[in-house]
This record gives sequence, C-alpha cells and structure tokens, in this order.
Amino acid sequence: MLGIDIVKTSRMEELQKRYEEKFLLKYLSAEEMKLVKSPKTAAGFWAIKEATSKALGCGIGADCSFFDIVIYKTERGAPKISLSKKVVAKFQIEEASVSLTHDGEYAVAVVALKSATTNKIKQF
Repeated sequence: MLGIDIVKTSRMEELQKRYEEKFLLKYLSAEEMKLVKSPKTAAGFWAIKEATSKALGCGIGADCSFFDIVIYKTERGAPKISLSKKVVAKFQIEEASVSLTHDGEYAVAVVALKSATTNKIKQF
C-alpha cells in the first residue's frame, strides 16, 4: 500500500505564526514537537502523516487519527513511523517505509506499508 502527500512550507509557516504552538498540537505529539526545528520540518511531518493515512486507504479520521501515527528519527536523522496498536491490528500492518524530501517551498512524503491482507489486483 502506497501513499504520497505534498505540502507547501509557507502554508505551515503562516499557520504556525497565526496559531503558534496550538497548531502543532493538533497533529504532533510532545516527542514529535521536540523534533520540529522549523516550518520546513513541520510541513514534512504533516506530509508523512497524510501519506500514511492515504496508504491505509482511509485518510485522517475515525480509522486513523494524526495521533495514531508517530514520527521519530534514526541516529542518522532519517524519518521513521510507528503506528498505534489499533491501526496495526485493523489494517494488519507488518512493515512501514518512509521517504521525505524538501525542494524549495515544498515537502513531499511517500509512505509504503506492507499488510498481511494486502489486496491482490482485481481481475476482469
């Protein structure tokens, strides 16, 4: 299962200026907030969470909230995700991979999830 999202960094910057920390609290845990050093990072984290929900095929909502996805970094600074027990069980997730890139005004995230029940291609 694959999901992708793109976020304009200046949009995040405007929201952070307008709502300050309240905006970040809507989609980031306390631990994630410690990793956010700039609007560029905030945009990347938003993109990762949206891409994850798209890979699940449900979007952000009842089946998967922003807080069911937690972003952390490896020793080398690469982003990784962990998922809540609820999401892992519901979608039978076995593996997750994340790729994040920034270019100018944009952050782009791609998330690949492997599920025990990954749907086979529909045939006709």
